[in-house]
Amino acid sequence: MLKAARLPRTRDELQKLGGLKNRAHFMKVYLEPTLAARWLEMTIPDKPRSSKQRYKTTALGRKALAREKRKG
Repeated sequence: MLKAARLPRTRDELQKLGGLKNRAHFMKVYLEPTLAARWLEMTIPDKPRSSKQRYKTTALGRKALAREKRKG
């Protein structure tokens, strides 16, 4: 998901790229934890339910990706 969100993407786009069909599961297990860890951020943080909302990888998320790349 962090790789996919290098470019701002909608929740639906990220979910489809991850091959997940259940929205509630995706939100609870994937999206909310990465937002809480500050690996992803909203492009419109003041309007989390906006139809124009996108998610993008933060600098902290890019560092996490780099660490994973070095490991494997």
